[in-house]
Amino acid sequence: MMGEQVRRGRVWKCRLAAFLGSAVLLAGLASVAGVNPRLLRPNAYASVTSIETRPDFHDPALLARAWALPVAAAYRRRPYEYQSNPSFCGPATVANLLRSLGVDFSQADVLRGTAFQPWFGVLVNGLTLDELADLIRRRLDRPVHVVRGLTLPAFRDLMKIGNDPDRRLIVNFHRGPLFGRGAGHFSPILGYLPDADLVFVGDVNGDYRPFLITARAFGAPSRRAIALRATRAAC
Repeated sequence: MMGEQVRRGRVWKCRLAAFLGSAVLLAGLASVAGVNPRLLRPNAYASVTSIETRPDFHDPALLARAWALPVAAAYRRRPYEYQSNPSFCGPATVANLLRSLGVDFSQADVLRGTAFQPWFGVLVNGLTLDELADLIRRRLDRPVHVVRGLTLPAFRDLMKIGNDPDRRLIVNFHRGPLFGRGAGHFSPILGYLPDADLVFVGDVNGDYRPFLITARAFGAPSRRAIALRATRAAC
């Protein structure tokens, strides 16, 4: 499930007179976020101890620090939107990203007018890392770059970008090595606490909610990425 298979999932009219230059980096840690037959196979990660057992996972004091970070604060200005079904982590992630930039889009708005159309409300094969990058290019009309092969130091450097209010990060990761269950998934990165080496993941699944995880633990299954760079623009 570590191969990229997060599959298929309104060109937006700019509503801002201008917004600060932004960068979106979608970091690919694993890759499937869809309703896939492989999910019916035996769980290869059943022996993994979930990071939910770690004291820092939902630690109130650390979460308060994380939500005070500049990018997290931008996401928090609007109600955080959780995915409407298991195949919608990609659309939910993009919707939250746009909302953090002041553009009010729902998950359905993200997909409207694109090739990624749900079947009976479900994106049967989800979206791949590259497909999500293309979807963001269409919505933001900004350069998007896919980054792969990250070392742990490079991954930490990347996470530091998550504190730049003019940039945005998105990760694509596999839940299995972290939680002992699940498959590929997309979520925004809301920030990074370098002193504690904790990444603030804005999980779009309401059962998990935004959580904290060390870069070392998170970076192990996270060696790919997508980057979007946006300059100041008026439209």
